[in-house]
Amino acid sequence: MDMKKKLTLLIMVQLFVSSSFGWGLTGHRVVGQLAEWHLNKKASREISRILGTESLAMVSNWMDDVKSDRNYDHLNTWHYLTVEAGQGYNPAIQEAGGDAYGKTKMIIDLLKEGGLSQQSEQEYLKMLVHLVGDLHQPLHVGKGDDRGGNEIQVTYFNQNSNLHRVWDSQLIDGKQLSFSELATHLNRKVNESLVLKLQSAEIERWLEEAVSLREIIYDLPENKRLSYPYVYKTFPIVEQQLLAAGIRLAGILNEIYG
Repeated sequence: MDMKKKLTLLIMVQLFVSSSFGWGLTGHRVVGQLAEWHLNKKASREISRILGTESLAMVSNWMDDVKSDRNYDHLNTWHYLTVEAGQGYNPAIQEAGGDAYGKTKMIIDLLKEGGLSQQSEQEYLKMLVHLVGDLHQPLHVGKGDDRGGNEIQVTYFNQNSNLHRVWDSQLIDGKQLSFSELATHLNRKVNESLVLKLQSAEIERWLEEAVSLREIIYDLPENKRLSYPYVYKTFPIVEQQLLAAGIRLAGILNEIYG
């Protein structure tokens, strides 16, 4: 392979990686771990029956893992959706293959209805864990003109990056915490009133919350150089969204299986 082809392949791989993943490995595991801590006993038993020895945290990235399997190519568009400013969910502007909002609602309905094969139920459960996380990563509820921040080139602590990648993983990874450490930290904020507030919000409200965060997320310095000031301003949002995703996922699973 000549050098030009190698460079083209490298660029394609980088674009795929930067545009494909939700919270990154750590963020999705945090969501799964928080949810597992807030399951009721019946739901916990049923989920153990379905997943066997796997935990919600460890299956949370399955939807990203299977991107290496062409049999699951139809899932590629399920990770995100578009919500234009001042508008609600509009099915007419979504990807033809489906989107995160529509497929999340579909999966919830299928799991509630039951009658699935063991493999189908297991896979849909893994998808649900992942998609609830994706719906709380604000740039997966894109505004429709920059591929969820992928086209916003920035430097992050002097490393070339893009806004989407910063939100997917770099803000979280920069804290150098394991998923269990971050989940434990966030779980200390949980109380009964917060659980009730978060779990009472319909999925449409999740989208509204994501859209409302754009003003802060896109408030970038003119030189697009991000470092400590941007982290200080935005990491509380990361914590807020991860916590909300975990608690809401638990509420959905308790409703389905509890």
